[in-house]
Amino acid sequence: MDMHSRNQYLKSLREEYLKVSKKKKGLLLDEAEKRTSLSRLYLIRKLSPFSNLEPKEPHEKRKRETKYGSDIKPALARVWEIFDYPCGQRLAPLLKTEVERLRAFKELRITNEVSKKLRRISSATIDRKLRHQKEVLHRLRRKGHSKNKSLLYQKIPIRLNDWDTSIIGNLGIDFVEHCGSSKRGEYVNSLSTTDIASGWWEGEGVMGRGQYPTLEALKRIRERTPFKWLEIHPDNDSAFINAHLLRYCQKDGLRFSRSRPNKKNDNPYIEEKNYTHVKKFLGYLRYDTQEELEIINSLYGNELRLYKNFFQPVMKLKSKIRVGAKVKRKYDLPKTPYQRLMESDQIPKETKKELKATYLALNPAQLKRTIDIKLDKLYQVYQEKGRSQEIKPFKKQKARLLTNYMIQPEVFHLPT
Repeated sequence: MDMHSRNQYLKSLREEYLKVSKKKKGLLLDEAEKRTSLSRLYLIRKLSPFSNLEPKEPHEKRKRETKYGSDIKPALARVWEIFDYPCGQRLAPLLKTEVERLRAFKELRITNEVSKKLRRISSATIDRKLRHQKEVLHRLRRKGHSKNKSLLYQKIPIRLNDWDTSIIGNLGIDFVEHCGSSKRGEYVNSLSTTDIASGWWEGEGVMGRGQYPTLEALKRIRERTPFKWLEIHPDNDSAFINAHLLRYCQKDGLRFSRSRPNKKNDNPYIEEKNYTHVKKFLGYLRYDTQEELEIINSLYGNELRLYKNFFQPVMKLKSKIRVGAKVKRKYDLPKTPYQRLMESDQIPKETKKELKATYLALNPAQLKRTIDIKLDKLYQVYQEKGRSQEIKPFKKQKARLLTNYMIQPEVFHLPT
């Protein structure tokens, strides 16, 4: 029952209420309480002969005077554009100091009255007046943005830097581009993988960033890895986050996780290898031919992987303590990935025998010479393509690499 119906009911009830005895008045009030759901005291006041049950005549609402009308919108939008679209809180103090200066520079052609209004306007009013312009700007900016991620990204869990670094078989993977100064066309990418616990590294060159070639390269890396894989952890690159790799992991019982978008610290173990294991040897040139790809894969599949895994020590971070503004880090003794695998009880004895036999048959100096020979060949193939603008930086880098025969331990960071 709405207010108008209640008033009509109480108006008809009052005629009877005023004529009956006190006892009957109580019965009428009981009935009115049930019908109207109003309190008893309120009904007594409404049924008295002095109450007004007639509907009030509607009156016009008093309109608030418009202080900032449409005359200030063009000037306000112009100033907002000049100062790179700030919010109202940031634009309000600028209006107080810059409106007159813009008028002096003839950037604003407004009257003195509009100028006074702009200098007095509040931040909330600015946001209210520029609401339409902000919506238009937001739509324009969204046109160039990437689309929302598919449901496939929701199936792959995000994992932060919370690894158990004593378990062998958790791999970080990443792509390293060899596009030179231009990303046009198709070029070679290095698929780089590293074991988080031991630092064992493997690489494979892939022409382009196709999903299926990436999966095939990952299978070749897995075949020559001397331990069982438990989990792979890439970034959000579509070359990794796809149905092919997801089905492969589900079929073989591999855990599959990914980093947060634009958060390289979620995958630091492979990010630190991008320079020391790839860019330091191949440089920053563009490799986009099949011959260059074959040389790179020959280097990754043979000498470079043996040289890095058997003769390049890495250091693990044991503890990290903050003392005031300084951070004190303690590392363990530098050991090669081969030594860490040999000390682990997670590697079968047969695999350790094979690793030891491989180690005893290797000559690190010969490995380094073979690596330099293949790098020279890669450089010659690149030079034949006629890219003279990038030859000089490569010569400096190559000369430095050829003279650096000292095996320097790499820093292999692990969380506390």
